[in-house]
Amino acid sequence: MKVYFDNAATTPMDPEVVEAMIPFMKEHFGNPSSIHSFGRQTRAAIENARKTVARFLHVSPGEIFFTSGGTESNNMAIQCAVRDLGVDTIITSPIEHHAVLHTIEVLVEEGKVRVKMLRLDPKGFIDLAHLEELLKEGGKILVSLMHANNEIGNLLPLKKVSELCSKFEAFFHTDTVQTMGHYTFNLNEVPVDFLSCAAHKFHGPKGVGFIYINSRIKVHPFIHGGSQERNMRGGTENLTGIIGLAKAMEVAYGHLNEHQAHVQELKSYMILKLKEQIPGVNFNGDPEGSSLYTVLNVQLPSTPNAEMLIFNLDIAGVACSGGSACTSGSNVGSHVLRGIHSDMNRPSIRFSFSKFNTRDEVDYVVEKLRKSLGVPVESR
Repeated sequence: MKVYFDNAATTPMDPEVVEAMIPFMKEHFGNPSSIHSFGRQTRAAIENARKTVARFLHVSPGEIFFTSGGTESNNMAIQCAVRDLGVDTIITSPIEHHAVLHTIEVLVEEGKVRVKMLRLDPKGFIDLAHLEELLKEGGKILVSLMHANNEIGNLLPLKKVSELCSKFEAFFHTDTVQTMGHYTFNLNEVPVDFLSCAAHKFHGPKGVGFIYINSRIKVHPFIHGGSQERNMRGGTENLTGIIGLAKAMEVAYGHLNEHQAHVQELKSYMILKLKEQIPGVNFNGDPEGSSLYTVLNVQLPSTPNAEMLIFNLDIAGVACSGGSACTSGSNVGSHVLRGIHSDMNRPSIRFSFSKFNTRDEVDYVVEKLRKSLGVPVESR
């Protein structure tokens, strides 16, 4: 049996998305910047995709810019805020994605900005009172916080943070890479200045995403060399990717309630089965509280073969993660788990689910995990 429980790293493409992309690989191949009919046709398709994205966010199509994905979008938001908006202070948290933290580190090293880190509670939620304290200190501030953590699933109280940023006239950037296509967004009701997205986290293609930039924000081009994306990002557009992104959003929001219910049930079921079958199991974050329903970070009992758990599960046909896929090749451990003071002597595994997963797969994975840990049947 093969089980894919690493959907926070990437999701399989939806068949409807693949079908929508195929014509733009075969018949509709014109360069969107060309003025002939081939180009006009693909230009129209891109602008229709932009309108689709904008409709789901309740914003203007002119506020949506297509990018190569979440990392580029995060870089664009942060670097443009510092370069073009006079931001001299960034408020963030120690458990943000490295696309945010490493970008900020470079800007700090270059002397362009100072950074203030928010306090976290033991479950990994930001301290809103501390955020308000830091905002009161003044400066030209950018607050950069992800909507849901990619490793432990904690959800940000987006509306409260938006209100605080508005109160103190700070810019607000949120990374929604893990939540776009999984939750609804109305940026008229919960305003932000920048928002980042990647299509491959909600059954779209890899290598494409978008950044939302509030129309009140005026920034200069991030990539030079062409007039694409209304002079904001030079380079021929990823036509098939953009078509796939828009279709993935249509599919996701067309069936959102049923997918939420299905995936949440799988997560709750796995929590129950793990508690039943593995003594001493614990969970990082707040999986039964304000948590992304697609992610479950499991802290397991100490075991001599802890370092082999992911490998053994892989041999058993189970795909999962010890942390973010973006850093899985490193040996420094998860900065997120260190940031919430998790017991780093105990192994932790991130399981993440999608609409394509089943209860039978949960049963299979829990059984393989129990065997890998050496938990005898009678201890269940």
